[in-house]
Amino acid sequence: MKKIKRDKLPNFHQAKWDEPIIFEHSVPGERGVLVPKAEKAIVAEAGDGVSQIPQVLVRKQQPGLPEMNQKAVLKHYLRLSQMTLGGNLNVEIGQGTCTMKYNPPVNDQLAENPKLAELHPLQDESTVQGILEIMYKMDLVMREVSGMDYFTFQAGGGSQSAMAMASIIRSYFEHKGEAEQRDEIITTIYSHPSDAAAPATIGYKVIKIPANEDGLPDYEAFKAAVSERTAAFIVANPEDTGIYNSHVREFTKLVHEHGGLCGYDQANANGLFGVTRAREAGFDMCFFNLHKSFGAPHGCGGPGSGSVGVRAELRPFLPRPLITYNEAEDRYFFDYDMPESLGRVRPFHGNPQVVLKAYAWTRSLGAEGLYEAAKIAVLNNNYLIRKILENDLVDLPYPQDKQLVEQARYSLAKLEEKTGLGMTEVVNRVMDFGMHMWTSHHPYYVPEPMTLEPTETPSRRDLDAYVSVLNHILEEATENPEILKTAPHNSTIHQVDESNFDDPEAWIPSWRVYQQKTGC
Repeated sequence: MKKIKRDKLPNFHQAKWDEPIIFEHSVPGERGVLVPKAEKAIVAEAGDGVSQIPQVLVRKQQPGLPEMNQKAVLKHYLRLSQMTLGGNLNVEIGQGTCTMKYNPPVNDQLAENPKLAELHPLQDESTVQGILEIMYKMDLVMREVSGMDYFTFQAGGGSQSAMAMASIIRSYFEHKGEAEQRDEIITTIYSHPSDAAAPATIGYKVIKIPANEDGLPDYEAFKAAVSERTAAFIVANPEDTGIYNSHVREFTKLVHEHGGLCGYDQANANGLFGVTRAREAGFDMCFFNLHKSFGAPHGCGGPGSGSVGVRAELRPFLPRPLITYNEAEDRYFFDYDMPESLGRVRPFHGNPQVVLKAYAWTRSLGAEGLYEAAKIAVLNNNYLIRKILENDLVDLPYPQDKQLVEQARYSLAKLEEKTGLGMTEVVNRVMDFGMHMWTSHHPYYVPEPMTLEPTETPSRRDLDAYVSVLNHILEEATENPEILKTAPHNSTIHQVDESNFDDPEAWIPSWRVYQQKTGC
């Protein structure tokens, strides 16, 4: 392996507290706040607060919550905060397909404003006109970005959006009387796995189109798959490899000729703002993740917000209610009059706080700013590709003479062949430098995959720093492999035991399950 000049490596060592979970801090009788009893005048006016509750809803015993004083709670969460990595702490480009970009903290302050935070989802719509207006206007923004005619923000994220699209497809063909005939969904191997999993969950047969030698969906295989049984084609473009299919219009046209629908997974649309839209590509519906491309924090599973958009003819099948504007009355309201709706995909109206953050971010950039963000994201990604491929232990599986969009899926197969070490060891070692990387989506069609997505956030200096760490680790793999095998060394958690990941009997998702399984 040739020696590569690199920048100074970060000197990192993370706090390690061996912190118990919060229930183990509990001390019977300890309190943080003593809630005062209601004053007599309040009791006389409102009653005791519990007599009106139906007996079937009244607890037989107190909830099993931790009993702690205020400082104990503060210490617990501050210690946990010291044991995390995140987008505001490190150069975060290693979680490909997740668009880990800078999210302005001022937008968090907006979302925490009591005028929004203290609203109840069942309030009369006349009392929540402000947030209804924001959600409606974000709908209008999404229409401009995508070319779709109507949006809902009810879905909690990308996978739930994919489920909503699959459900819209099913509802549409049930309405047409073709649901039994059209029982197949076509996707591609490099689309997000949820694009296959969601329709499979509700009973569709899923056909996955392989890639050709250029990494694009094989059109001949696609033509052979499309038939009168095709309900829809659901695809990400660019796919999770960062490769954009510029011939996608031919795919959508063929599906339409056979009577099917086309759904666009745009969870990772960060490199396409102002460049291309779902409508012009021939799609009938699409979804975005506001908590990724649109500047709201990813949140490691929540809170998120998926935005599902459709052409006008599919509006009746969207989740209800939709937010609508009555111009004559200058009033925003919930439209429940949707008898063909698929119903709800989650309780209430989604995550308005995330919609607000995304709306603020989008309005602050404007159309030109969105386009600029997309261009910088693509520039950063292609700069990163050139720098990383200077290392002869890293490969890009498909032809390198084409520009990729917002991310790339590399392969460390050469490293594994030479040293016996692969992505798992590299992922663990990266943490020792205060950075982060993940292994990529399963299944591994690319051997030893490494998916990186820089977004528009990092500077050239940041990208060079990340590449320097990666080059150092790959050099270690050939000269001192033991340090990778035993990594991480400087992180909070060292070697992780993954032996029980596929054994549901060993899973402990909650404190209650822990007590049941351990007898504590």
